[in-house]
Amino acid sequence: MAEVLDVVTGRGGELVLRRDGSAFEVIANGVFLMDTRNGESERLLVTGAADRLTPGATILIGGLGVGFSLRAALDHPNVGSVVVVEREAAVIEWNRDGPLRSVHGDALADPRVRVVEADLVAWLRSTLSAGERFDALCLDIDNGPEWTVTEGNAELYGESGVDGLARLLHPGGVLAVWSAGAAPSFTERLRARFADVRTVDVPVPRGEPDVLWFARS
Repeated sequence: MAEVLDVVTGRGGELVLRRDGSAFEVIANGVFLMDTRNGESERLLVTGAADRLTPGATILIGGLGVGFSLRAALDHPNVGSVVVVEREAAVIEWNRDGPLRSVHGDALADPRVRVVEADLVAWLRSTLSAGERFDALCLDIDNGPEWTVTEGNAELYGESGVDGLARLLHPGGVLAVWSAGAAPSFTERLRARFADVRTVDVPVPRGEPDVLWFARS
């Protein structure tokens, strides 16, 4: 039986961190959200983008999760600095000083990392207005474009949202998006805005494969 390590009320409701054997799990409002058992697609989200960049690249990671994507970014030779935007203070704490710290080798202590506690949609809007740009945007805050954690996140994946994401990239930059399943309409919206779009299916032990999009202007 899984051992409950912490229960908090976050911005999106109840969050639970628990241990099941050697694995850690995060439960949001009674629904399984993520764990530390695999993480292949979360790592590939970043490495697939960084492989197409030049050394010293600036990367934004939307959603800290259990730190798999951040660790992959720091281990990639093309990555110079990383901004991580995470809205839940408890998730940041579990990764910085809590049990999840061991999962990614204390990645949040790396001087190349800046962690921002904020809602990603609102933060991206203000960042666009301020003129900050990135070489890659790696987004993993929902179960997919058609299965968002909160209603407000849906605007990220619409036509205006995709256009805003494109404008946050330096020329030649890469937008990478994680999903627990296919979303053909999102693929079409990306193709309408970006010259180069590819999807990657990542098999998982149970159910449909995870899906990654990589789009480049």
